[in-house]
Amino acid sequence: MAAKDDLGRHGEDLAVHHLEAAGLDVVDRNWRCRQGEIDIVARDGPDIAFVEVKTRTGHEFGHPLEAITARKLARLRRLAGEWCAAHPEARGSIRIDAVAVTVPRRVDRDRVPTAIEHLRGIF
Repeated sequence: MAAKDDLGRHGEDLAVHHLEAAGLDVVDRNWRCRQGEIDIVARDGPDIAFVEVKTRTGHEFGHPLEAITARKLARLRRLAGEWCAAHPEARGSIRIDAVAVTVPRRVDRDRVPTAIEHLRGIF
């Protein structure tokens, strides 16, 4: 499980760099409450983006974004509401984004680049 956790952390770090390079301001990471965890909360101008990050080493089990199901989206909406309730000073429109990170396996890293895709407003 440690390797999977390391891969997830690495993917989240890459996602943060990608979001910041795109002009978003990361205001929270790995925020937890009783209902679960939000990977990244970022300010994008007047909007607050709640970002789910999915990291994979390939597409054998589908694209990383395929792991974001309707059930997961519903939970992210509830978590966004909980975060807003815990941070009443944060104002703005909210949206849920997704970042897919595909990191090549060690044997492929010299010839296959890491892929990062950011989808805004998935729900």
